[in-house]
Amino acid sequence: MSKKLYIETLGCAMNVRDTEHMIAELSRKESYELTERMEEADLLIINTCSVREKPVAKLFSEIGVFRRRKKEGAKIGVTGCTASHLGEEIIRRAPYVDFVLGARNVSKVTEVLERPHAVEVSTDYDESTYSFGEYRSNPYKAMINISIGCDKQCTFCIVPATRGEEISIPPELIVAEAQKAAESGAKELILLGQNVNNYGRRFGAGVEASCDFTELLRRVSRVEGIERIRFQSPHPLHMDDAFLEEFASNPKICPQIHVPLQSGSSRLLKRMKRGYSKEWFLDRCEKIRETVPGVAISTDVIVGFPGETEEDFAETMEVVERVRFDQMFSFKYSPRPHTAAAEYEDQVPSEIASERLHRLQTRHDAIVDEIMALQEGTVHDVYFEELLPGGRVAGRSADGRLVSVEGSEELLGQILPVRITRARRRSLEGERIGSA
Repeated sequence: MSKKLYIETLGCAMNVRDTEHMIAELSRKESYELTERMEEADLLIINTCSVREKPVAKLFSEIGVFRRRKKEGAKIGVTGCTASHLGEEIIRRAPYVDFVLGARNVSKVTEVLERPHAVEVSTDYDESTYSFGEYRSNPYKAMINISIGCDKQCTFCIVPATRGEEISIPPELIVAEAQKAAESGAKELILLGQNVNNYGRRFGAGVEASCDFTELLRRVSRVEGIERIRFQSPHPLHMDDAFLEEFASNPKICPQIHVPLQSGSSRLLKRMKRGYSKEWFLDRCEKIRETVPGVAISTDVIVGFPGETEEDFAETMEVVERVRFDQMFSFKYSPRPHTAAAEYEDQVPSEIASERLHRLQTRHDAIVDEIMALQEGTVHDVYFEELLPGGRVAGRSADGRLVSVEGSEELLGQILPVRITRARRRSLEGERIGSA
């Protein structure tokens, strides 16, 4: 008789992929089946994120809900980045939690089930050559980890402390996973890593490979059946000309790229230890715009980083005006444990940071409205992957925009031309050209 698994995932795409790996392991080795009702689950897992606002408070709030709603005898597990940095403290504060599994220890999920109060959070553990079972939450696209960990020491970021040093997954394993995805019907790949374009800098013990990210893109694009390739997230520091030329010339690589800015001030970028200047960032974005017509560029911005002056913030606004990002993930700085910036004495008052964030988001919303309005009347090839209420189907254009049309499930898994008839800030509506 199969057992039921309920799993809640917080945070980034890498966490989503880690969740898929845990589901695969638990179904393959322990016969678990997914459920959306925590009351019927035999095992409840929360896969946590340390980058979110107030991650520790969020964790203990959620597992408190798990405890109240779970059936008698059900187990609770805490996994992910917050699990990595809190470790045994989770068990001390919430002794009803049955196991804690760090972000670098996903392959051990079946091992900890039968060990009361097991804690596995080593950031030195290397699972870069581990072959996980097959599970994907979306049958039309496949997320593939190409590296684990991060070697950067950005002063605001906790990820190196929770995911360990950067190790690249051998290219032959990545290509094999892409082939399996294509054979099962996926036409799109999303390559994942903390800094994908730093791929190949270090492989695990015993692995002999010579392959950088540009070469990996070439190898993956040769997989038959794969029509679209996306990746997240590249680092501006490693956007050399060879990488950008491959991005521009490879027809399978989607014209969509995330270029995380963080700040437009070179002074603050140096204090953040980002490794690039405002001028370098603008140069890379200009080259992308010049070589990839119609490209969509997204970014991350932190407002109110320690020491940020009004002049620093004005430089961020200048970059936003010049690049005109298609999408922006913007946040007010908040200190994280195990980070240098948390100890800086010149923290920006919360009310000042909030006011700057409001100005930034208001201006960017106006820019997005202008960009989206220009989409009306254009034609996009849309990869349909989701049914919506009201007889509509949604998918993504090559440049990553969400597009919906009238239709039903026979459109799922197809790439079809769509003429845009209505633009909203976050999505587009259109009509199919021709028949499915």
